[in-house]
Amino acid sequence: MRILVWYLHGGWMQAFLSGSHEYLVPAEAGRDMPPLPDGARRVDAGGLADDDVDLVVLQRTEELEWAESLLGRRLGRDIPAVFVEHNTPKHSPVAEQHFLSDRTDIPIVHVTHFNRLVWDCGSAPTVVIEHGIPDPGQQYTGVVDALGVVINEPVRRGRVTGTDLLTAFASAGRLDCFGIATDRLPGALDLGPDRLRVVGDLPTEHLHGELAQRRAYVHPMRWTSLGLSLLEAMFLGMPVLVLDATEASRAVPPEAGALSADPAELVATADILLRDPEEARRRGAIAREAAVARYGLQRFLDDWDAVLADTHDAHVKRARSRVSAPNLMTEGVAS
Repeated sequence: MRILVWYLHGGWMQAFLSGSHEYLVPAEAGRDMPPLPDGARRVDAGGLADDDVDLVVLQRTEELEWAESLLGRRLGRDIPAVFVEHNTPKHSPVAEQHFLSDRTDIPIVHVTHFNRLVWDCGSAPTVVIEHGIPDPGQQYTGVVDALGVVINEPVRRGRVTGTDLLTAFASAGRLDCFGIATDRLPGALDLGPDRLRVVGDLPTEHLHGELAQRRAYVHPMRWTSLGLSLLEAMFLGMPVLVLDATEASRAVPPEAGALSADPAELVATADILLRDPEEARRRGAIAREAAVARYGLQRFLDDWDAVLADTHDAHVKRARSRVSAPNLMTEGVAS
C-alpha cells in the first residue's frame, strides 16, 4: 500500500516506517525530520493530490482536515484512514469523548489497552496495537553509580510526568536526566549537581549507550501512555523502577526492578540497586526478557499489516455497497 503519514512521535514512527509498504511523509515547515527508512520518502504536501494514496494514517486531530484538503477527498468515504491515539485523555480521565467518537468509518488504533479503556470512543471501531521497537541489543553495564531518567519537557508537564517525584529518587542517589528541556530541572527542583545531572536531549543511538551505563532506570510517569523510553531501557537490560500507573503493570514484571504506586517503595529499591550491582544486573536481565517477549518489532509490524488490510477491505466493501444501492432502488421502481 501507499500510505500517507505525518512524522510525529519519533520512536513510534521509526518502527512504523520499517514496514513493507511505501510511506509518504509530508514535509512540515519548522519541523525537523531525521533520515527515513528505505520504504519511506519525504514529499511536498502541495503535490499530494497527484499521488495515488491508498490509505491515510492520522496522529493529530488537525491532520484530518489537512489530508482532506491536500488530497481533495473525504477520509473514510473516498479514501480509507485510521487514527492512532498515542495519548491518555487530557481533560477527563474516564468521561472524555474522542473527537472521532461519532464516526464509524475511521478506526481508532490505541497504543495501549489502558488507553482504549479510558477513552470514550462512542460508536467508532477501536483496536489496540501495542508498541514494538527495534531491539537495540543488550547494552547494560550499570558502571555509573546513578539513576537514569528520560522525560521530555519535565518542568512544563509537571505532575503528569511525575517530575515532582524526582526529588525523592535523588535522595537515594544522583539522577542523570535525559530529554528535551531537562536543563530547567535543577532550578525547578532546587537540586545541586551532586543530586541531579542534566545530560540533555541525545540522538537515539547515543542515548542508548549513555543510558545503559546508569545503574537503573526511573519511570515516574503518572498519566501518559506507556513510554517508549521505558521499553528501550528494558530492551537494553536495565532494571527499572516504575510508578504503577496506566499500562505499567502489563509491561513490567515486578522482578524486573520494582513496580509500585508507592514512590517510597521505588526509592527503597533504588537504594538497594545502587548498592548491589549484581542484583541490578539480575533484575535487568528479567526486564530485557519481558520486553523482547511482548514488544518486538515484527509483532508490531504484523499487527499493523492486519489492521491496514482490514481497513482497506472494509472501505472497498462500503464503496461497493454505495454503488449497488441505487441500482437496487431503480430495479424496485421498475418492477
